[in-house]
Amino acid sequence: MALSSQTTTAGAGSTAAAELTAEQVQRILVQPLQERSVFLSAGPRIFDTAGPLRIPKNGDLIDSSLAFTGENEEIPEADIDFDEVTLLPSTLASVKVITRFSNELARQSVVSLDAAIRDRLVNSVAAKLDTQFLSAGGDGIETPKGLFAYSGVQTVNAAGALDLDVLLDAWGLALAAGVNMSSLKWIMQPGDFVELRKLKEATGSSKYLLTPDPTADGVFRLWGSQVIVSNRVPDVTVSEVTTGRAALVDFSQIAVARDLAPSVKVLTERYADFDQQAIRVVARYDAAPLNPEAIVTITGITRS
Repeated sequence: MALSSQTTTAGAGSTAAAELTAEQVQRILVQPLQERSVFLSAGPRIFDTAGPLRIPKNGDLIDSSLAFTGENEEIPEADIDFDEVTLLPSTLASVKVITRFSNELARQSVVSLDAAIRDRLVNSVAAKLDTQFLSAGGDGIETPKGLFAYSGVQTVNAAGALDLDVLLDAWGLALAAGVNMSSLKWIMQPGDFVELRKLKEATGSSKYLLTPDPTADGVFRLWGSQVIVSNRVPDVTVSEVTTGRAALVDFSQIAVARDLAPSVKVLTERYADFDQQAIRVVARYDAAPLNPEAIVTITGITRS
């Protein structure tokens, strides 16, 4: 059902609109949002939940005395310490946005107003989620923790320009931690990626180190891993000195909790004095790492 079908036109008089059904919200917000958001489309494990979510994960093996057991011998017991990740606490705030539009626009638009409003809503929510999920902030109580605020991750200090050696150091940390290397993805700012593409074989050489493969698709890769480029990756400014960040991430080791009840509602009465309608969106998302060692952050990137 289209958004505009929830209300009559201004010429015929406006009527109050019920909230869109779960199926309608799924179609116009949830699915497009997952495709549009850099973070959500990178491959985290998404869990739909109606409330706070607890995800068990393996901790340390307490009893390390496991051995080969012979015939008719007693099988030793092993106690496993299960840890857990808690997501979407009741204190976590929602992402909320209201998009207003005039009744004249609703009547006179020569393009699909439904599609335009849907794109605006999806872009707004996706931008907000990406800004938070890729940030170095958030407390996990009122706002979700960002990727660069996770505890227990591995870190490489570039202490200079981002180059292939720094990336290889990060790749090596992931390899030593037993991470699934085929699932890793780089995420970095566009400017940092462009500087990497400018690297040449030698000073004065015209041959670039990173050359596109004419037989491959348009996906950027470094050391075999896909590159995600986003302006949402935050810089660090200390004493007026700004340095950059990047990360090598197995997004399948990040859990995202998605509230089962996002709402999209058409508001026809609140802005009646302005002869306007509005669409209100409310959604709650949270994210946390299941295996922090599957995330290698790169800090201290300097730029010329």
